[in-house]
Amino acid sequence: MKMIIGLGNPGKKYEQTRHNVGFMVIDELSKQYGVELNQTKFHALYAIAHTPKGKVLLVKPYTYMNLSGEAVAPLMNYFDVDQEDIVVIYDDLDLGTGKLRLRQRGSAGGHNGIKSLIQHLGSQNFNRIRIGINRPPAGMKVPDYVLANFRDEEHPDIQQAIDQSAKACHRFLEKPFLEVMNEFNGA
Repeated sequence: MKMIIGLGNPGKKYEQTRHNVGFMVIDELSKQYGVELNQTKFHALYAIAHTPKGKVLLVKPYTYMNLSGEAVAPLMNYFDVDQEDIVVIYDDLDLGTGKLRLRQRGSAGGHNGIKSLIQHLGSQNFNRIRIGINRPPAGMKVPDYVLANFRDEEHPDIQQAIDQSAKACHRFLEKPFLEVMNEFNGA
């Protein structure tokens, strides 16, 4: 079984914020697989999709971003999912809006959700899809920026990034993540 985790914050007020782009990809995948995220366990909302390539667990941690690892680690243990069989999707301030970067390992890079995952998984070695949200404009604090909605002119780039991320996740069910990285990092 593969596990695809989108990071974000629960609640209506955060739905369309930059910090919730991981949740947006999970929503897109749930539509494409025809499943509803309506099961809860370990402070996570999830669904299991049965695909021709096997089962995939779609996950939204509901612990709020900074505590994501508290939901993901026990869910992985419960469903007996190996670390190489997960992919984590999240926002990245260091990439231009809508740009994707896939990696198999690395530091948290200042992202508190990833810090929590590294802490609870005991490793930096897990697959990631980083979606660029760009840096805040001069004078705007990072927390205010990531918790703000995308501007209208950003929507086409973000929608394309969501679509590309979903495609990368489909590929992850078919082939090793390294091959998926090579395909999507060059795109």
